[in-house]
Amino acid sequence: MFRDTPKIVIEDGSSPSASYVMYVRMEDLLEKLKLLNYDAEFLPEFKIKAVNRNYFVTQTNPGEQFYTFTSLAAWLIRKAGKNFEPPQESDDPNSTIALILDYLREINVPIEFPPNKLKQGSGDHAIYVLDNLADEALKVLKFQWRKVEIPPDEPNNEPEIEDDDAELILEKVEEEMMAEYDDEEEDILHVDDITKLYGQNFNDLMKPDEILESKTNREEWQLELERVLPQLKVTVKTDSRDWRSHIDQMQQLRTNIASNLTGTKGQLDKLHGELSNTLDKIRTRESYLNRQLEPILKEYQILQEELSKVKEQYRDVSGGVTERTRIFNKLSEELEHVKKEMDERGSSMTDGTPLINIKKTITKMKNEISEMNVRIGVLEYSLMCARIRDRTQMQEDMNTPNGIAIT
Repeated sequence: MFRDTPKIVIEDGSSPSASYVMYVRMEDLLEKLKLLNYDAEFLPEFKIKAVNRNYFVTQTNPGEQFYTFTSLAAWLIRKAGKNFEPPQESDDPNSTIALILDYLREINVPIEFPPNKLKQGSGDHAIYVLDNLADEALKVLKFQWRKVEIPPDEPNNEPEIEDDDAELILEKVEEEMMAEYDDEEEDILHVDDITKLYGQNFNDLMKPDEILESKTNREEWQLELERVLPQLKVTVKTDSRDWRSHIDQMQQLRTNIASNLTGTKGQLDKLHGELSNTLDKIRTRESYLNRQLEPILKEYQILQEELSKVKEQYRDVSGGVTERTRIFNKLSEELEHVKKEMDERGSSMTDGTPLINIKKTITKMKNEISEMNVRIGVLEYSLMCARIRDRTQMQEDMNTPNGIAIT
């Protein structure tokens, strides 16, 4: 059935082995990715190099690791059956991390760390996220972990071996093993050594209760022995990771270095002597050139000082010229302004436009005065009529007795 518990659990976080848990989880994650066939599906799609077993453990290139982390997480989410757009390098990392964590919360995976821990694209938290996503993808694909089935031992159908023939076979096997281990510094335990180690009790243990008699024909036994003999050869395969092979390699390299150092040391001593002589010649030549060039160098220094003085004088003179040039420019601007004013005044004096404007204004004022006189006359006439009317009404009122009008 599917494994619901992690491969390794550390109860004490301060234990010495706690720092190596990431390596185990990373190897477990890599095996799950291989089960999901990420070599043929994920790598060609995103054009990313294969992930090694320490890729997300140590921080090497945060930008590349973060892009690989988000791309792998998106691919695992799609393998689990949910639509998830592949992230781009220009996307906001916070939004991408938020979408990944939201999916983990949907599948009831506890998130007990801040999202910014995933921005570096490596570490325990990144491996934790990818491992849970890989578990969910395997669950959706209905993958099941099965126990290893160990086949039962096959029955031994070989014929019994007589004591004399057994001793011959043991001696032959022992000789072959000795030939294999001649170059190695190991102690081989022989039958005699076992006898010495356990004493006489070993011989008592090896003695059977009854005398065994073989009923096999000698010719049949010889044929069977010839058939089985090639299979009794012991072959010891050397492992490149074995420390013994490393020691042998180191000893061989040390011997090679010692043998090659004799000739090389003589050549290096000769080269050292030639270099020392060349350096002495260079020092002698340098001192000779210094003595020959000393008067020229002194003359050059004197000329440099004179050049510095001339440059300083030129700088002072240039400063006065600059100040006078500024004053000249200012006076030129004022002169241009005065010329412009004189031209404007001269043009206005010779031009008759102002006089024409004055005449037009006088004519306009006369017309307005005439209109005002007419209005004044009309108002005086209206006022006189009103006064006459009032006076007539007053006389009529005075001529009428007791206020009774005569009709």
